[in-house]
Amino acid sequence: MRKETIERLKKEYGDAFYLLNSKQFRSNYLELKDAFSSVYPSFNIAYSYKTNYTPKLCRIVNELGGYAEVVSEMELELALRIGVKPENIIWNGPVKNPREVERFLRLGGTVNVDNADELDLIKSIVERYPKEKFGLGIRVNYDVDDGVVSRFGFDVLGDDFKECCAYVRRTPNVELAVLQCHFAKRNAEYWPARAKGMVDLIDRIGVIPKKVDLGGGIFGKMADELKAQFSVNVPEYQAYADTVKVFADRFGNQGPELIIEPGSALVGDCMQFVGTVKSIKSVRGKWFASVLGSQQNVSMSGVNPPIGIVHMGGKTKEYKTIDLVGFTCIEGDVLYRGYRGELAIGDAVVISNCGSYSIVMKPPFILPNFPVLDISEGKTELIKRGETYDDLFHTFVY
Repeated sequence: MRKETIERLKKEYGDAFYLLNSKQFRSNYLELKDAFSSVYPSFNIAYSYKTNYTPKLCRIVNELGGYAEVVSEMELELALRIGVKPENIIWNGPVKNPREVERFLRLGGTVNVDNADELDLIKSIVERYPKEKFGLGIRVNYDVDDGVVSRFGFDVLGDDFKECCAYVRRTPNVELAVLQCHFAKRNAEYWPARAKGMVDLIDRIGVIPKKVDLGGGIFGKMADELKAQFSVNVPEYQAYADTVKVFADRFGNQGPELIIEPGSALVGDCMQFVGTVKSIKSVRGKWFASVLGSQQNVSMSGVNPPIGIVHMGGKTKEYKTIDLVGFTCIEGDVLYRGYRGELAIGDAVVISNCGSYSIVMKPPFILPNFPVLDISEGKTELIKRGETYDDLFHTFVY
């Protein structure tokens, strides 16, 4: 980031803003798809909207032929409004609006059923429309030896899962559209068990679904200084892709379409946050620099994010260690601990790798959120204007 660029953007958009890199997002998508397709050609990506539902990013996925993975009626509505076909939307999540489920199923979409109560809902919808065809998705849960008992999906050894499979077999207007799983840990070492577990499950139930969805949980690209703070290895895309060879070995070119649901893997390195140093002080020998920005803006805690300081012309001072802290009245609102280097009031703090769970999880706490700009294509495109008082308070009753 050049001083001249930041000066120009600050003049028009204020002292804090996000920079979206849609060009990098597109590149990540194509690289990830190529990696998996090289191992199992019948492959597609369902982008996890919850990670960063910026409409421009969702449109890019749709334009490239990818799917939408949504977990609420809000995200479903977004996908439909940007033009995603219902058959290209996968609805996950443990809680779903019954009315929207019925509407979506009748449009031709796929709902991945998470529990027996949802299955009862699906049964009631199918019974009301016996002449219509429905695709049923089943979210499954099995042991991948990662030390976690996930709360999502049917226990594949339980009676509820057996009933799900039996219901598909005995209901003429229902087909098994998707088998889906999701495991939280992103270590590549757990992916072979995830892939083999799904192949073994298909063989056990004796039904090949149209799609097999291995869920998300993939590390994205990040700077070396961020990688070094993880206790596990952060692999390349191909390390994950190589684990799905079991599908090629089992099905060849005649198998189901394989899907994954990446979020952070695609968007993590596609957004920066730019804040401004507003004050610097020493308290009992400890230095603090207050920034117009918050840990809530970058959604990273427990690590020091990749950071750059752009000096904006003020008189700098060398600091052996100084904490960059946020604007909120929370003691733990620390953007970067122990920064070493020159710093001055008015300098721009540029934080990278904050594309995941940042703008979607930023609460309306103390200040509205800041604008989102895309300058990756050589021009400035306003993606989201800065929020205002009226945006936050118009739903309250005075």
